[in-house]
Amino acid sequence: MSSQNATEQFIQALTECQNRLYGYIFSLVGDHSAASDVLQECNLVLWRKAGEFRADSDFIPWAFGIARFQVMAHLRDQKREQARLLDPDLAELLHEEVARQAGRFDEMQAALRICLGKLPAHGRELLERRYFRRHPVQQIAEEMKRSLSAVKVSLKRVRQSLRECIEREMAKANAQ
Repeated sequence: MSSQNATEQFIQALTECQNRLYGYIFSLVGDHSAASDVLQECNLVLWRKAGEFRADSDFIPWAFGIARFQVMAHLRDQKREQARLLDPDLAELLHEEVARQAGRFDEMQAALRICLGKLPAHGRELLERRYFRRHPVQQIAEEMKRSLSAVKVSLKRVRQSLRECIEREMAKANAQ
């Protein structure tokens, strides 16, 4: 394989995994801004280490391993600033669980699409406002002329319904 081919394969794999990497990093740091910063650092490290990646191996676990070290470096820096977001030991435990679940990402994503389609229109609208448009819950409550607690309860119910639906869909997929 020529180096041009290897470079193109690396770029394609890196590009395709950006959403997964971001989700993984966010699951460990719990802050969108921090996750974006760590993702950028991770991308730089991945690019620097591109020559170490073997084209015959799975890119995601390799990238997650590098991302894990970037998260740990971020948490270490945060600790120095006394603004720690997540204990490094807890981050390590979360890493193990997220890495285990990473193989099921495509399956979960397909189930999520199905389940989002099954939600009533008001549930989809609520999720879209909160998670896609990133509106604060208070703003949603004001726009919908509902109390803050009513919107929080509705969001909780919609998330619960989605979680249960995803579990059912994945169980169906695994049974086939």
